[in-house]
Amino acid sequence: MDSVEALALPCMPRAVALLMSELLSDTPNLRRVNQLFASDPVLALRLLELANAPALRMSGLIGGLPQAIAMLGTRQLRSLLRSARVSGGSAGLNLPQFWRCSQETARLSRVLASLLRLDGSTAYAVGLLHGVGQLVWAVSQPERALALESEVAIWDPRRPHWEGKTWGCHASSLSATLLRQAHAPALLIDSLRGAEEPLAQTVMEPLACVLHLALWRVRAQAAGWSARQLAVSFPSEVGVALGLDMDVVLQQDSIDWNAQGEH
Repeated sequence: MDSVEALALPCMPRAVALLMSELLSDTPNLRRVNQLFASDPVLALRLLELANAPALRMSGLIGGLPQAIAMLGTRQLRSLLRSARVSGGSAGLNLPQFWRCSQETARLSRVLASLLRLDGSTAYAVGLLHGVGQLVWAVSQPERALALESEVAIWDPRRPHWEGKTWGCHASSLSATLLRQAHAPALLIDSLRGAEEPLAQTVMEPLACVLHLALWRVRAQAAGWSARQLAVSFPSEVGVALGLDMDVVLQQDSIDWNAQGEH
């Protein structure tokens, strides 16, 4: 598969513009820089790819966005942004909804991880990046992506099953492949690879279970499920593995960490 940059995946125009403006300042506000990178899956993925580049001798060690920003210089971040592709649309994918739901999944993943005393920064990254595979398909195979979208929307709970029939894997698995190519930490890769079936993995990764529950809630909200549908569909075995029941998952607020500058 091509590199993240070569795939030319679309980024949020507003995030790119605001980041460039911030990084051109004599004294960039790193908290604001972190907020903006944490708002866009593609920018976040490219940031981690750059931070884990073999030349920097940190391959496989940088799994959180704040750590990546802290180790990279302003010049490197500007270079990343100059090559970013901005787009207002993509065949077979509603980009504004994609960005919004990716952020929601990231926030919920962090909140749930905090209950379990897992690393919140990594949990946020896992949640934000899980759907990048959707963008790859929309850009590289727009006709097939559009046909699948007409059958089942990307946030429909049935979507992973249809992705398997269409492409032979689900979007989170493809995102894991991109992270592996980017020399990201194994924890990120394993969490994404196991997102849809976390208990079927050789070794259960708690963050994969966290992401699974966050995705269940985001998809259920997108589908507008009733209380009965929520009860029937809740992945109880995953909840038991983490010690979290349905009520606990549903009661967690999706805290806007962007507003607090913590990712």
